[in-house]
Amino acid sequence: MTAYVTDSAGGRWALPSPTAWRMEYTAGVPCDSFWLRCPWDQNNPTLPGSWVRFAADHEGQRVFTGVVDECEVSLSAAGRLLEVSGRGMAALLLDNEALGQDYQSATQADILQNHAAPYGIEAAPGASLPPVSRLSVPTGSSEWSVIYEFARYYGGVAPRFDREGRLVLTGWNDSRERVVDDSAPLISLARRDRRYGALSQVLVRDRWSGRVEQVDNAALLACGGMARRVITMPTRSSYKAMRYSGQFQLEKSAAELERVEVTLGEPFCAWPGDLVTIQRADWDWNGRYRAAQVSVGMDSGGYWTRIELALPDFVI
Repeated sequence: MTAYVTDSAGGRWALPSPTAWRMEYTAGVPCDSFWLRCPWDQNNPTLPGSWVRFAADHEGQRVFTGVVDECEVSLSAAGRLLEVSGRGMAALLLDNEALGQDYQSATQADILQNHAAPYGIEAAPGASLPPVSRLSVPTGSSEWSVIYEFARYYGGVAPRFDREGRLVLTGWNDSRERVVDDSAPLISLARRDRRYGALSQVLVRDRWSGRVEQVDNAALLACGGMARRVITMPTRSSYKAMRYSGQFQLEKSAAELERVEVTLGEPFCAWPGDLVTIQRADWDWNGRYRAAQVSVGMDSGGYWTRIELALPDFVI
């Protein structure tokens, strides 16, 4: 892997070959992150404190684009070392607060121009989300939450960033699928069932009329699960909008009820959103899943990729 940093003056510098690195990719939030360690020469012409952007390539392909959060130069018996860490481009939207306002009709172009473009963020091609009438941006909202609400609640798309640092506002690409069979370079495979955090019931209250709609997770209730949340819709809302919000919260909370974690001894073998099929003779839960989070790294043991799998229709 080759890593590059860009300083505040626009200068671009290639870092020495790393001795260890790790990259975390998610399907939304928390945003992607990176960490690397490499040798460092005290006579290097660039100063780590001036770095603002980070990029990494592997075998000619871009694998990360983001912002530099922290740099550390240390001296020990192991020599002079540099450690750099940071996050994906979503950090710029998470760290910045949106200006509270009300849109009579918010188009995709409006949202991108007002809440993404000021931070140098471009949208990946292919996005075409419908306009939203009477979209309210509450004071104190992050720029990310504005884009998420516009895309997810109204457009049915989970916003995320690609490895070029572009904002993606389209659905999953189901043309990519990884098969983990008996020939795969398997390091470990585990399945987790977790009830904590799953909701059995959501009450959605319309602030204007006082009407309350109830949405239940019948399967979880039947298993004895009891966890209720009450949501107040901030603006006038139809029954359909209220119902959708409640159902969405139930489905989102249930996304982690079942997770499978597979670790393979090779780098960059899957990305968030990819379909992954497990077909192993020594495994009891073979089937089709979707990658929710992916960690890729290199250390003294070599390359590895850890993939956290959810059901194919899991909600972010």
